[in-house]
Amino acid sequence: MLTSAALVLMMTGPGLALFYCGLVRKKNVLGTMMQSFAMMAVVTLIWAICGYSLVFAPGNPVIGDLRYAFLHGVDGAPNAVYAPTIPHTTFMIYQLMFAIITPALITGAFAERLRFSAMLMFSTIWLFLVYFPVAHMVWGTGGFLNAYLGGRIPVFDFAGGTVVHITSGFSALCTAIYLGKRLGYPHEKMTPHSLVLSFIGACLLWVGWFGFNAGSALAASSLASSAFVATHMASAAGAVAWMAAEKIRNGKASALGAISGSVAGLATVTQGSGFVQPFSAVAIGLIAGAVCYFMVAMVKERFRYDDTLDAFGVHGVGGFVGCLLTGVFATKVINPALKLANGAPAALGWVDGNPAQVGNQFIGALIGIAFAVVGTLIALKITALFTPLRLTKYEESTGMDLILHGEEGYNLET
Repeated sequence: MLTSAALVLMMTGPGLALFYCGLVRKKNVLGTMMQSFAMMAVVTLIWAICGYSLVFAPGNPVIGDLRYAFLHGVDGAPNAVYAPTIPHTTFMIYQLMFAIITPALITGAFAERLRFSAMLMFSTIWLFLVYFPVAHMVWGTGGFLNAYLGGRIPVFDFAGGTVVHITSGFSALCTAIYLGKRLGYPHEKMTPHSLVLSFIGACLLWVGWFGFNAGSALAASSLASSAFVATHMASAAGAVAWMAAEKIRNGKASALGAISGSVAGLATVTQGSGFVQPFSAVAIGLIAGAVCYFMVAMVKERFRYDDTLDAFGVHGVGGFVGCLLTGVFATKVINPALKLANGAPAALGWVDGNPAQVGNQFIGALIGIAFAVVGTLIALKITALFTPLRLTKYEESTGMDLILHGEEGYNLET
């Protein structure tokens, strides 16, 4: 579990940091990487102070109470409700890594134009308005959508399809539209400065995702193995589907398309990774690659919104599709590491899908989207009261690296 936690942290830095920084222009490389790195530091402190408690402590159906504030009572003894076979501290630190990467994913939508101070304030507020309540509803004791621990609408989210990808993806779309387009978009050509860096970042994401999904079994078990296999199959299928779609439409399969497809497959299978068979995961990946390509290559082009690094097209759309497909393809819904409120094993399940569950998944997705949209707009409004959100035209032309951090990732004169 500690290794899985480290793998999930690797997804943010260096994985996401490299994936995102390679896609921006040279003048914004350090500024883009700093956004991911800052989340590693800032979210950690917020999580320790109150975030973990608000998500996993008992409370009401929407948010937990503060009994674990400042990690009070979080020690080496297992938490019998969530993870009876590992230390409570291990469970806490593992879940922290999910909280770190979620707001970091949003930064891809407003890359190259949001102030660093505004990003920090927005992300902090967003955690309280969106991530903490949605995570508690899906994973926390008594959460409204928790399928195992007293939820009113059972939504199955094995590793964060709704909690991480739907919330971050739809929040990304909101921020992109609210902030407006980059200077010159879409008429000025804004090509990635280093697809090599993005390629390395994507490969790190693929590897790290095994900690994300397989680690969510909370044990070295057959369930972890099943999630690991499903994750790998979906990523491979997503890459193949995106490359095929590009080849059909453009005559060439690009490196950027291949890595985007793999990430789309990963994001889409996350929700059902512990519940589906290997070739169901292949189907999920193929659907993910095709649908996310359509959103990025055609829908975004049609409506001209400037989701800089396609956080919505890959994570938001992938998360939503994956949420629904979990209800379609799930063949088992069982996590032996969890127990019901009465102490019985959490062995809820079905064979070959359950049509009614698709409805529950859809409701869960809509609730996640609602929290993301409303919470994001409120967070942006509050942030704007204290600091300007966007760089000025001069600052944006000069670049985030020099203006915000006084450094150059690359010498722009060479």
